[in-house]
Amino acid sequence: MGNDVKKVLLVYYSQTGQLAELVRNFAEPLRQGGVHVDCVNLEPQEPYPFPWSFWRFFNTFPETVHLKPAPILPPAIPADDYDAVVIAYTVWFLSPAQPITAFLQREETRRLLNGKPVVTLIGCRNMWLGAQEKMKSLLARNGAKLIGNIVKIDACNSAASFITTPAWLLSGDKQYFRALPSAGIADGELADAARFGAKMRDTLLQNKTLDETLFQNMGAAKVNEKLIFSEKAAGRSFFLWGRLLMAAGRVSPLLRRTLLCFYILFLLAMILVLVPVSVLVKKLLHPLLKGRLKKLADYYGQPSGG
Repeated sequence: MGNDVKKVLLVYYSQTGQLAELVRNFAEPLRQGGVHVDCVNLEPQEPYPFPWSFWRFFNTFPETVHLKPAPILPPAIPADDYDAVVIAYTVWFLSPAQPITAFLQREETRRLLNGKPVVTLIGCRNMWLGAQEKMKSLLARNGAKLIGNIVKIDACNSAASFITTPAWLLSGDKQYFRALPSAGIADGELADAARFGAKMRDTLLQNKTLDETLFQNMGAAKVNEKLIFSEKAAGRSFFLWGRLLMAAGRVSPLLRRTLLCFYILFLLAMILVLVPVSVLVKKLLHPLLKGRLKKLADYYGQPSGG
C-alpha cells in the first residue's frame, strides 16, 4: 500500500446486525473509490445477548448511563494512524452503548484519536441528543475533533416505537406485533449512509481538509424539537435512578433488584401517563417556547445540522 493511500477506520458495536449494515453502506463508496477502510467490530469480554433477557436489559441501564461500562476485548486495529475515524454506535438508555464507551475510555484509544477528525454515525430509535452530548465529552477527553454526525432513526413514529423497539430487543422479531409497523431503521435510510461515505471519499481524494463543513446541508442530523424536553426529563430520571441503583447494589444485589423492579413499574407509568400529558402541555406552550427550541435544535444539530 502506497503512502498516498487514504485510510479510514470505522469502529462500531452491532448487537442486532442493523448497525453493521449501516457501517457497510457507509464504507462501500470509500472502498470503491480506493480509500483503505478498516472496519473493527468491538467485542465485549462477556457478550451481550440478542435477543436480550428482560432482566439483563434493564439491569444494564445504571452503568450505561453513568459511563461505567463492562470491559471489552482489546480491539484489533490494524494501523497506528488514519486520516479519519468513524465511530458508529447505538443508543442505550439515552447514552452510548457500553462497548463504545469502553473503547473510548482506553488509553490506546486516546493515542489513536488525539488530533484526529472523527465522525459519529448513530443508529437508534429516535432519542439521541443526550447520547451525543456524552459522546462529545468522551471524544474531547481523547483529543479528537468531532467534524460530523450522521443520525438514522426508526421508521415508525414515537408512540409505536415505544412498543415495537423493546419487543424487537426482547424477542428478536422486528414485527412481533403484526398490527404495528416493523421496528428498526428503514432499508432506504440504511442505504442512504452511502451518500455520506461518498462525500467523505471525495473530500479525502481531493486532498481537502476534513472539517465541520463535511456533511452540512446534507440532512445528516435532523433534530426533532418535540422530543427535546422529553429526552431531558428522561435523562435526569435515568441518571438519578441509576446512581441509586448502583448504590443499592453495593449494599445488596437483592436490594438493587427490588428497586429496579419498582423503577420499571414507575417507568411504565411515566410513559403511559406523563408522556401524553407532557406532549399536550408542550403543544400548548409551543408558541412561547418556539425561540428556545430553535436555539436548542441548532445546538444539538452541530456540527452537521439537518
